[in-house]
Amino acid sequence: MKTRNLVLALFMISSLFLGCSHTPSSTAWQEVGTASWYGKKFHGRPTASGEIYDMFGLSAAHKTLPLGTRVRVTNLDNGRSVDVPINDRGPFVGRRIIDMSYGAARKLDMVQEGLAKVHVQVIQNPRAYTYTYTLQFGAFTERDNAVAMADKLTDIGYSPDIEKTDIQGRQFHRVRLGEFQSLKKAQNLAEAIRTKGLVCVIVSQKQQQEI
Repeated sequence: MKTRNLVLALFMISSLFLGCSHTPSSTAWQEVGTASWYGKKFHGRPTASGEIYDMFGLSAAHKTLPLGTRVRVTNLDNGRSVDVPINDRGPFVGRRIIDMSYGAARKLDMVQEGLAKVHVQVIQNPRAYTYTYTLQFGAFTERDNAVAMADKLTDIGYSPDIEKTDIQGRQFHRVRLGEFQSLKKAQNLAEAIRTKGLVCVIVSQKQQQEI
């Protein structure tokens, strides 16, 4: 209890110099409350940000902070801290303020207790991103198969690219077409090509905006 009070007191003193903003997007924003953690039940599922939840990674869920915000979470019972990105929404139980991944909870030494009183400080606002969209007509381990698919697209008037990539130690040849700033334009082209008997998927790529 003395350790918690000492750590909490230090944060309260420092907040006088930092200033306490109520705007979640400000790097001066901070709060104190109860943290919990979530694990196996959600492992492998999509988070609110679209990322796949990795219980062994370092991340957290928050009800209001913008997705992509990085925060420093400090366990006020033992002084341990961890920096994590907010990539999900929650917790929605009681007055808990943040839900840690299992990996982050281990860093805070709160797995066994399940709950901990924490200080949460925004350390980096989310970066701005744009997305581009591309049509993909398959990822082939044999280049000859990729060439055959590309030839089908060429025959109906398109100019696809064959991109070589390594995924978990295996080499693939991806047949892709176009690069669109608009998802709607990508969908329109995909539908036009489907009417000619060729099926594709639309893949997105996140790009950081120049600020």
